[in-house]
Amino acid sequence: MRRFRRDPLPVGVLDRLIEAACLSPSVGLSQPWRFVIVDEPARRQAVLANFRDCNADALGDYADGKAALYARLKLAGLEEAPCQLAVFADRATAMGHGLGRRTMPETADYSAVMAVFTMWLAARAEGIGMGWVSILDSARMCEILDVPQDWRFIGHFCIGYPESEETVPELEREGWEHRRTVDEFIVRR
Repeated sequence: MRRFRRDPLPVGVLDRLIEAACLSPSVGLSQPWRFVIVDEPARRQAVLANFRDCNADALGDYADGKAALYARLKLAGLEEAPCQLAVFADRATAMGHGLGRRTMPETADYSAVMAVFTMWLAARAEGIGMGWVSILDSARMCEILDVPQDWRFIGHFCIGYPESEETVPELEREGWEHRRTVDEFIVRR
């Protein structure tokens, strides 16, 4: 989801979506997710500049036809989406007393991703779209948003009403990649 209408979300909707996210399962009931609502224009501009720098660098990773296609793709809705939300995982949280994280500390990150997934489903149920902007420098995002350096950046999300409803993802429509069948992902032992 990269194409948003600029209409603001009704008051309270983003808070309600975050509340739904906080009902997600988490390792040891640690609730390690941290949500940063990005409203300040200067911070939004800094996020956009971060994206543009990283996107320009990424373009060099592709050759020939993929580079031209990459340059054409709309990979963020940072200028249009009325809401922006950064999500972090606090691996050091005392909540949950470390249960399940001693051997697999990354489960805090997975828990934060579960919260994003839950929020995404709740948003879509209300006709709201979310776009995950991953072409960002994580360390720079911590600086821009002035969060603790030990928080793990999960993603930056653009949230708003979609310009149009599509059943086929834009990356597939543009020929970047195609959806595979389920049997390509199953391994039986």
